[in-house]
Amino acid sequence: MIKFGTGGWRAAIGDGFTKENIQILSMAMADKMKTEGVAGDGIVIGYDRRFLSKEAMRWMGEVFAACGIKASLINKSAPTPLTMFYVMKHGLHYGMMVTASHNPATYNGVKVFTYGGRDADETTTADIEKYIAAVESKLVLLRKDEFDTPKVDAMDYDEGIKQGLIEEIFPINEYLDSIISEINMDAIKAAGLNVALDPMFGVSETSIKTILITARCEVETIHGAHDTLFGGHLPAPNEPAMDALKEYVLDKRCDIGIATDGDADRIGVVDDKGRYLTPNDIMVLLYYYLEKYKGKKGAVVRNLCTTHVLDRLAESFSEKCYEVPVGFKWISSKMTETDALIGGESSGGLSIRGHIHGKDGVYAAALLVEMLAVTGRKISEIYDDIRKEVGATSFLETNYKFRASMKPEYIKLLMEDKKVPDMPFETDHVSYMDGCKVYFKDGGWVSARFSGTEPLLRVFCEMKNADDAERVAEIYKKFLNL
Repeated sequence: MIKFGTGGWRAAIGDGFTKENIQILSMAMADKMKTEGVAGDGIVIGYDRRFLSKEAMRWMGEVFAACGIKASLINKSAPTPLTMFYVMKHGLHYGMMVTASHNPATYNGVKVFTYGGRDADETTTADIEKYIAAVESKLVLLRKDEFDTPKVDAMDYDEGIKQGLIEEIFPINEYLDSIISEINMDAIKAAGLNVALDPMFGVSETSIKTILITARCEVETIHGAHDTLFGGHLPAPNEPAMDALKEYVLDKRCDIGIATDGDADRIGVVDDKGRYLTPNDIMVLLYYYLEKYKGKKGAVVRNLCTTHVLDRLAESFSEKCYEVPVGFKWISSKMTETDALIGGESSGGLSIRGHIHGKDGVYAAALLVEMLAVTGRKISEIYDDIRKEVGATSFLETNYKFRASMKPEYIKLLMEDKKVPDMPFETDHVSYMDGCKVYFKDGGWVSARFSGTEPLLRVFCEMKNADDAERVAEIYKKFLNL
């Protein structure tokens, strides 16, 4: 039942996400670390505000302790990027985070990080699944009869503390100091900015507020309470969830509104006019700022479902834009390979060279506020200028639920038979790198791929105007009978 997707292992609480499975995964990781000779490093584990997250972290720590592997447990709910930073800063080979990121409140899961603070790639997660299978096989062999359910060895939590095999830590200061050292705090102090923050009942408030208040910003928070149901909404900073932040920004005349997802690795933005800026817009804004105002140089990396405006912006800076499959591990890997300046995806995650090798909504928030301070301009003005310089497009994302029995049919149609619908735009080429993506000669494109974390078929489209984007998306919908 433990299968890794693009964002780690996620499952419904009480179904796949159970104490038994959590401990099986932990035992598999412990066996893998011993086989690789890195058990002596220990492991760091963090958790977010989801139901059972803290308990799951403790259950994991008890298994590692029983295996003689020191588990450093972050003893307060904290952003996923903090765990990644700790893995990188302390030279650990592995770290884990209990979170289901932006998934519904009924889900939870675990992300695995590797040396350097990176998301585990497909090779690593496939290897972990082999160790999981071995643990499960061993437990089956230990069964005495059909009613017996052998359990993974686990040490009592207090005993683990006593023996020094479980350590409770909260390394928030070194994480925040690393961000503060990279941000122009003096410029922000001089700007006197007013920031609205929506953590979406997640874990970003302490981190972002600490940085911005240190820089003398006025910071007001909405949805900062601990609510495992996330207010009845997905903890994802997409437009439907940002209405309250839009109203707050306009009512309080804020310079910017910032929202983060449940574990604070993704970000959403409302500008000073109350307009929702998509993750695509944020990527474009930050790349523009880093190149034009901070004098940084380098390529940009995006996944295949992210705006091609980045391609044109990169070209204007005499840089390259690299396209990779969906999954942040692909972005961080390509960034390392090309020494790219920035990488990101249309779902709201981005990474910047010199920081951690993964998504960090806290760092992105601080950099956006720095952009306003350094340029002395409103975010709406900067955004409109970029659109004038490199052109505007219309980006459309539609998610379709489907019956599990239909998936093989869709895979055959798109990936094996390689069928695509007839389009009113001339096709340049088709890519099957991740799903099926059709590139049009006028620069537009449409992509269809299966979600790696939910039972959804995602259709993305970017065209010169909204009518064309909706037209193409509707053609694809009818073609797939969705």
